[in-house]
Amino acid sequence: MPVKFIGYIGFNNESEIHSLRQIRALDKDYVEAAARAQEEGGFDRVLIPFGSNSPESQIVAAHAAAITTRLGFLIAHRPGFTQPTVAARQLATLDQLSGGRVAVHIITGGADAEMAKDGDDSHKAQRYARTDEYLTVLRREWTAETPFDHDGDFYRIRQGFAAVKPQNLPVFFGGSSPEAIDVAGRHADVYALWGETQEQVREAVATIRASAARYGRRPGFSLSLRPILADTEEAAWKRADEIVAIVREIRERNAVATSDHAPPNAGSQRLLQTARAGYRADKRLWTGLAAVAGAQGNSTGLVGTPEQVADALIDYYDLGIDHFLIRGFDPLGDAIQYGRELLPLVHERVARRDAERGEEKAVA
Repeated sequence: MPVKFIGYIGFNNESEIHSLRQIRALDKDYVEAAARAQEEGGFDRVLIPFGSNSPESQIVAAHAAAITTRLGFLIAHRPGFTQPTVAARQLATLDQLSGGRVAVHIITGGADAEMAKDGDDSHKAQRYARTDEYLTVLRREWTAETPFDHDGDFYRIRQGFAAVKPQNLPVFFGGSSPEAIDVAGRHADVYALWGETQEQVREAVATIRASAARYGRRPGFSLSLRPILADTEEAAWKRADEIVAIVREIRERNAVATSDHAPPNAGSQRLLQTARAGYRADKRLWTGLAAVAGAQGNSTGLVGTPEQVADALIDYYDLGIDHFLIRGFDPLGDAIQYGRELLPLVHERVARRDAERGEEKAVA
């Protein structure tokens, strides 16, 4: 099966090793440079993040789409703050204007404090129930050929209908709680995981496939990682250690305690548990950032030479991963390096692996 790479466009070139600002400025030149670099580097899509104090992801994606021709956009979107019928038309409009280059990453929201910044005082179970209904309405708006009514616990719609429809707009979804797994099985076209051990990824893929099978669905899988590349394995691990030291020093300087910022979600708790056993797992999985920063989001990496990291990605590919979301600690520079040194190797190995499997089937 083909493998797709998803890059990342934040709102400036900062990362954990540069700053811990709470409000991110919007750097137009960086957004444009990152979009062009990742299109030229062969990325299929780029994630545009969402946060309660961040620039608006759909508008940033619209601007980046206007200056590129092939690059796709994975727009992080939090359900509940926009009516699903309105969001459906917004996303479909951008998908049409960009030539079918839009996907949406549904971010239900796990931290009460983060949600409260936008005036949402719901609890976690309510949010997943709302997301379930939200996605149901979203898809009806995208597909209904005639006006429809909807009566639910969160939305009551009369004669909803969108004149604009998306060309093909995949829904990405993540979450490890029982509520999230059920919603993922029902709605996700691609289920998104953070980088974990191969054993944990194997288990997660099986769990989501079982959930999706109840609804007659078979989603793809995306794995999020922070590759750290160098000419030698020793140099790569040295850089990983330096990143841990820098992040720890920044957090100490800013009086940020890890325990105060560990998000209360199942995925982060599992990452922290893995990190407690040491900063290295499997052959190349690195959990150093997760350990020192409370496993907040995409915080694990693969460390080694480009060839070694490519081989590690193939190990995950063999487990069913068909999308890799990768970003670095020097966001623009690392994205350029990935496009030049890593993506071609992985595509080459995937083609070889698929050819081998084809030969095995032919012999069988």
